[in-house]
Amino acid sequence: MKFIELNITSNFTFLTGGSHPEEYANRVASIGMEAFAITDVNSVAGIVRAHKECLKIALSRKDSQTKNYKCSPRLIPATKLVLNNGFCLNALAPTKLAWSEMSRIISKGRQSAPKGQCNINTKDLLEFGSNLILLIHPSEEAQKNKPTPDYWLNSCQKIVNSFRKNSFFLLNPLYDGQDHIRFKHLSKISQDLCIPTIASAAPLMHIGNRRKLTDILTCIRNNLQVEKLGYSAQTNSEKRLRNHSEMLTIFKGFEESVYRTNEVSDLCNFSLAELRQDYPSEVNAGMTPHQRLKNLSYEGLSWRYPEGATRKVRKMLEHELTLINKLKYESYFLTVNDIVYFARSQNILCQGRGSAANSVVCYCLGITSVSPEIGSMVFERFVSEARNEPPDIDVDFEHSRREEVIQYIYKKYGRHRAGLCATVIHYRGKSAVREVGKAMGLSESTITSLSSQIWGFGSSKNIDNDKIKELGLDPSDSRLSLSLKLINEIQGFPRHLSQHVGGFIITDSRLDELVPIENATMEGRTIICWDKDDIDTLGILKVDILSLGMLTCIQKAFSLIKSYYGLEYTLSTIPPEDQSTYTMLSKGDSLGVFQVESRAQMNFLPRMKPKCFYDLVIQVAIVRPGPIQGKMVHPFLRRRNGEEEVIFPSNKLGEVLKKTLGVPLFQEQAMQIAIIGAGFTPTEADQLRRSLTTFKKNGDISSFRNKFVKGMLLNGYEEEFSYRCFSQIEGFGSYGFPESHAASFAFLVYASAWIKCHYPEVFSCALLNSQPMGFYAPAQIVQDAKVHNVTIRPVSINHSYWQNVLEPDSSGEMALRLGFCQIKSLQKSEIDWIISARGNGYLTIEDVWRRAGTPPHILATLAEADAFIDMGIDRRKALWDAKSITSRKTLPLFEKSLEGENIKELSNYVPKKMRIGEHIAEDYASMRLSLHGHPLTLLRSKLTPK
Repeated sequence: MKFIELNITSNFTFLTGGSHPEEYANRVASIGMEAFAITDVNSVAGIVRAHKECLKIALSRKDSQTKNYKCSPRLIPATKLVLNNGFCLNALAPTKLAWSEMSRIISKGRQSAPKGQCNINTKDLLEFGSNLILLIHPSEEAQKNKPTPDYWLNSCQKIVNSFRKNSFFLLNPLYDGQDHIRFKHLSKISQDLCIPTIASAAPLMHIGNRRKLTDILTCIRNNLQVEKLGYSAQTNSEKRLRNHSEMLTIFKGFEESVYRTNEVSDLCNFSLAELRQDYPSEVNAGMTPHQRLKNLSYEGLSWRYPEGATRKVRKMLEHELTLINKLKYESYFLTVNDIVYFARSQNILCQGRGSAANSVVCYCLGITSVSPEIGSMVFERFVSEARNEPPDIDVDFEHSRREEVIQYIYKKYGRHRAGLCATVIHYRGKSAVREVGKAMGLSESTITSLSSQIWGFGSSKNIDNDKIKELGLDPSDSRLSLSLKLINEIQGFPRHLSQHVGGFIITDSRLDELVPIENATMEGRTIICWDKDDIDTLGILKVDILSLGMLTCIQKAFSLIKSYYGLEYTLSTIPPEDQSTYTMLSKGDSLGVFQVESRAQMNFLPRMKPKCFYDLVIQVAIVRPGPIQGKMVHPFLRRRNGEEEVIFPSNKLGEVLKKTLGVPLFQEQAMQIAIIGAGFTPTEADQLRRSLTTFKKNGDISSFRNKFVKGMLLNGYEEEFSYRCFSQIEGFGSYGFPESHAASFAFLVYASAWIKCHYPEVFSCALLNSQPMGFYAPAQIVQDAKVHNVTIRPVSINHSYWQNVLEPDSSGEMALRLGFCQIKSLQKSEIDWIISARGNGYLTIEDVWRRAGTPPHILATLAEADAFIDMGIDRRKALWDAKSITSRKTLPLFEKSLEGENIKELSNYVPKKMRIGEHIAEDYASMRLSLHGHPLTLLRSKLTPK
């Protein structure tokens, strides 16, 4: 019987463990250890990663018979519970029931404490943990061969009495030369408790060369520099993973505790692969989920296609419903439908996007807004029987009202049945430089210089010796070189858990029996401890409740159109294919328009000259790092403008690429090229798609190059074309869009552009009221509105409201009145008092102070923004009057003014009026915009050549 390590600390005991869970899994396999347990403190956040690595190891040994691994290890789900009295023990889950108990214990402790902390007591363990196997840690005093304190003995005795058959006493070395004496002392304690001993090396790292990194983590955790670490530093590199022979040497004379680890391992047969999500059935009115989904889908088919759906669409709908039924995903679709239905019942604008836009079912349910006929209608891109993965529906909601949807989910299912996914915050280039540099004692200027060499979320590995010399630093300096080595090592280490942007896990029974739940930093939120990759590994369904600022803007625009023009629009009733909208976009007039407002998009629009909706789909997808790096942009433009002949390498690839003129722009096309051109299987093509990683993660697709090129050559394609084709696909590794996702976004591009084209005053007002969002500050939005002949009126104490509003001007058109929200440092509650007490208007600043009870500092802020100009009071005079009011509370005799008896009293001193330049400066200081003119207006004469 070989040794099994049951007490591993990974780097998911944040800022403590020195190795990834995956590294432990690989090390365990290489030394021939058949099982292991990762026991992070009050957490199981990292164990899915180890479980996934074990699956990879087993697959690699099966496929290639690699000699790097001596066995295919299995993970024993476990955690290290640290109770609120300091008592410490490892909890192993031998069965699925035991896992549920362990998950509930952690959940109870996490939810009864602030984020990042845990409050578990002995009672919780006794109440919920009856099926767990416990490995009890000695007290700190016992480890130092001192008498065990009474509190520890009392807690221990209670636990042992309840778990006698399933409790063991943990022995682990400290590598200080006293281990043999220590083991004798601890063995005596275990005999007194009548429980057997069990051995552990208590590894903090998978190999010994991580010692220095472990010390740096300790420095960061304790906010110390390495020179001041003292006894907290690792005295040696011995706290690493050990093999069987090493453990027998360390525990000579106590070998039975080593062999006992195998006995305990044999008791633990539960695997994380056994976890199954008990998804809500969503049964309604006696119908099965399948019947209900089918009924809703065909009802939606009549609504979506009032003139009748095509045969292709009906056939696709039947195919989707059959596949959904086969994979038992009906309840998932019904849950998303219910959430969308709630949002629409509350007049919250929402729209599904991503691969869900390939689904006719989602379109008929109203989850998505774009007909799948627009794209390739590849439903298997969304739900695939071959991939054996759950679907992933992303739904965007108004960013100002998404919290209502989130709280609806919590209310409907309860916090014990619903929780948000976690996001693991990892060390990246800049954060690694900052924290490791500080711990190593580098100067602030050195840290800033090193950090300046890293762009965005890039890696510090690009900081070579030449760059270090350019910074005026010495690359041979021992402290600096060691710091850079540690900076590179720590990158990718988890720093802490945060909450996912909106991925919800929902269950029919208790979610906290599937995965531990904890409090988020944000009030009213609870999260699970696994991220989206972890739940994908375990096949757990999630619903993505995301937010989008443009949806808020569009909804506000619809409300303004209805209020001021009496016309009612929705996303589905906006007139399609409006040529005046396309003409506006073709001029690059897209400031504020969703997805096409950047300078790159504005420059590309006049060259693209969109004339139909699919042109917008291409526009959204093509101005991305992926197509640009893949050199797809210029060939597409030349072919679109007739400057280059559209030639397809084969008829089969022509069917795939004809809509994009022979240039691959979408992920779906990359998959089809791989299947048709290079002979990939659908599974291999999907692996290629997965490697086309977006956003901050850099996917590695170069491993597919040889197979791709070889397949293309075998199918008769030229070598130059094969490499060029793969180079284009490789560009997606930086940022490539799926066609369905681009179509969903293009729909919002068209909607926002249509509003801007036909109702520029409404669009500007809605855009200002939806801030912060988009590329542009209020000053640029206001300037653009002026270009579109919108009259802009200033903030007025007697006419403005909190938000920007529309009001008729002298010509019968609608003018945009700026709201108090544009003024910095104002609170809505203070303005509400001013508006409610306004009546027929204020006559003086003192009148505002007396009637609304507005404090003098708020009056001064309003004066600085020139909000009293409609009273005929200049900004400087208003500020003078506001500052003269020194008491917040009025005298009883003057608390209320007599109606009709307000008297304007002339001041003895009238300040000098401000110049135009001073007005512009004050406007930008108080509101970040000015109606008096652009700052460069004052310099125009000097800048204009004579």
